[in-house]
This record gives sequence, structure tokens and C-alpha cells, in this order.
Amino acid sequence: MVARLVVAAPSSGSGKTTVATGLMAAFSAAGLAVSPHKVGPDYIDPGYHALATGRPGRNLDAYLCGPDMVAPLFAHGARGCDVAVVEGVMGLYDGASGQGELASTAQVSKLLRAPVVLVVDASSQSRSVAALVHGFASWDPEVRIGGVILNKVGSARHEELLREALDASGVPVLGALGRAPQVRAPSRHLGLVPVAERRAEALDSVAALAAQVREGCDLDALLALARSAPALGTEPWDPGTAAAGGTRPVVAVAGGAAFSFSYAEHAELLEAAGAEVVTFDPLHDEELPPGTAGLVIGGGFPEVYAPELSANEPLRKAVAELALSGAPVAAECAGLLYLTRELDGKPMCGVLDAHSRMSERLTLGYREAVAVSDSSLAAAGTRLRGHEFHRTVVEPGAGAVAAWGMHAPERRLEGFVQQGVHASYLHTHWAAEPGIARRFVERCGA
Repeated sequence: MVARLVVAAPSSGSGKTTVATGLMAAFSAAGLAVSPHKVGPDYIDPGYHALATGRPGRNLDAYLCGPDMVAPLFAHGARGCDVAVVEGVMGLYDGASGQGELASTAQVSKLLRAPVVLVVDASSQSRSVAALVHGFASWDPEVRIGGVILNKVGSARHEELLREALDASGVPVLGALGRAPQVRAPSRHLGLVPVAERRAEALDSVAALAAQVREGCDLDALLALARSAPALGTEPWDPGTAAAGGTRPVVAVAGGAAFSFSYAEHAELLEAAGAEVVTFDPLHDEELPPGTAGLVIGGGFPEVYAPELSANEPLRKAVAELALSGAPVAAECAGLLYLTRELDGKPMCGVLDAHSRMSERLTLGYREAVAVSDSSLAAAGTRLRGHEFHRTVVEPGAGAVAAWGMHAPERRLEGFVQQGVHASYLHTHWAAEPGIARRFVERCGA
């Protein structure tokens, strides 16, 4: 049984990432093998979790993968670890819009039978903190809030007032953190700047977070709380069972600063399906990996690196030639932009007859979709849930064949299918439909 706890908050901006990442790093520095997890579809926080623990940050998304997959995916990621820390998303009870508790941190805590540590931004309150904590602790009797960490505490006197107010709440205070702007990570239009773009500085930030948590939190009490979680009683997810295959074609996976968004399970599924997964960096590598039979280009920030990506003309030509050959190419969001003719006026790979550009409008949310065309990823009629998160638009030329028919929350066509290319804004989690990896690798070996 893996000890485990969930770090949640009443709302976004309360300090979940600060506490969760610092706690992961502090436990790791104490010699524990720590398994890091993130509720929801976020790609950026898991990068910081990986720095803190030395293990892949993994997502637990009950919308994308279904509630039944949460515990098996957790058990897979936490195998062999001493303790697991799960960072929540938004407020504790916030989930997919209009879907009740689905995909909320509260739902995940119940699926994992894990105690919750509530991180409260105490910067503008004193006695009222007790009413807030009482409300969250009593809202759902199945959610066990095992402790509170007070964040943004103004002074020793402020902390004393907060602790006095919480004495009668029945929820213990397990830590109090002051304001520490020096350890904040920089952010921009889609959130924090990813680790891949600032690794050295990110290491310093994670070390500072660990020191802050060690100083302000009762690590022994937090570990004891994690160890109080009951047996989970689930079999770990197995990518080998989910996507067993035969051949070993080379699948090139884009990485580096421009394409840093990926789920760890995707590479595991490709390998289990028989592929040799090789990572390359489109910012610096002028050739695709030798023997590339298929290409996966995930999400990230190509708009930030458009000049550098455009300047790497040899690789742009190699990608275009691979796509023209009919080889399977799976491109999500950033990958979609990279395959267009140009991004903000900078030439891209030109695989798709489309132009892309930055926009003022943020497109964000869960989606329900059905494949409207046969492709290297899915047969027509395949239904999946996904997530969109971007501030760009793509303007297709005439005759484009769509990849997805979105049917919730709105009806529209989206993405491109062209020979072996499947390109779309929709982020999907392949663990929900492991046949995707099998189909892709089979097409690579065709």
C-alpha cells in the first residue's frame, strides 16, 4: 500500500502548487521515493513535480480517462514508492462544467481513498478561516480533510489568530507559510513557464519551495496522515496489457522547450505496442531520428519559439517529406501549429494548407468528440473526451478534411486528416483508449 495524500484548496491561486511541489521535494530530500500526480489535464505543473521527485509527473483525469481509470493509473505511477502526493485542480469541489463532481479534486480523493490537505490563502482573514474550513470539511462526508496548511500568513500574530480560530474546527493545522515571492515561478498567457524553458532556475525554485515547506510544515504529521490512507485494493494499470503489439518501428516524439506538453503514459503505450520511442528537439535537431516511421508532436509553446522553429529549415523539410510519404503523424495543438504553412507570418512545415496566428481569445475546456474520418489514430466513429487550451487560431484552406466532430459543449468540426496526418487542437489521454497507440504503431509498420 502506498501512503498518499491530496493537496487541495478552496480556489485557484491559494498555493496548491507551492505546497504540493515543496512537499514532494521535502519528502524526496528526506530519502523517500515520492510519486507525483496532478488532477486534471495540466501539463506544466507535472514538470515541476518531476524536478521535485526525479520521477515522471502523472495526471489523474476522471473526465479524459473515466473515473474507473483513476485508481489503476495512480497505482501504476506510484508502484515502488513510499508516498504519493496528488496536487488538485481549481477549488476542491470544482470539476467539469455542468457535470457535478466529475473530474474534481474531491472526486479523485474519494476514488483514491486519500486524505486531503486543504491549502488556505489566509492573507485577508483571521477568525473567518474556521468557517471556511468547516464548510469545506462538512460539504461532502466522503471527502476526508485531514489537515490545513495556512498560506500567505502575514506575521506571527496573524498565525496565532488563525490557529486559535481553527482549534475548535476539528481539523488540525499542519503548517503555516509566509509570503515568499522569491520562489514564484514566472507565468505568461497559458500559465507557468514550463520547466523545459527554465530548468536551472526551476531547480532553484523547487529547492526554495522545499526549504519553505520544511520550515513551515509538520512533515512528520503530514507523512503520518498520508500513511493513514487505507488499502486501495486496485490492480495497477499495465501499458503492456493495454497496447501489446509486435513490430518495433521508430516513433519520433517531439520534445524540448517548444513541445513540452505530454502525458507519460503515451510513450509507455507506444513502447508497449512495439515501438521504439525516440525523443528529438525541433529547436535544435536538423534531422528526424534515424529510421523514423511515425511522428508524434504534442503540445507546448511554438508561438513563443516561432522564429527558431522557422529557422530550422532542414527539419521542417524532413517533417514535410515524412508526412508526404504517408507515414503516421499525430499532432496536438502546438503540433498542429507546427504543421501549418505559417505561424504569425513565420514559415512552418507546410504540411497542412492552413495558416495559424496568436489570438486574444482563450479557448479552454473539456470536450466530447467523435472521429469523423478514418485516421492513423482512430477509426471513424471513435468517441473520445479531450481538452482544449490555447490562444491561437488556425485558418484552413479549402477542402480540408476534419478530424473530430465536437458534440459537447458545442457542435463543430475541428482538426485535419490528410494521408497519415492527424492534427488537432484536442488534447487526449490515450490511456482512455489504448487502441490509439496500437493503431498508430501498426500504421508505422505498414
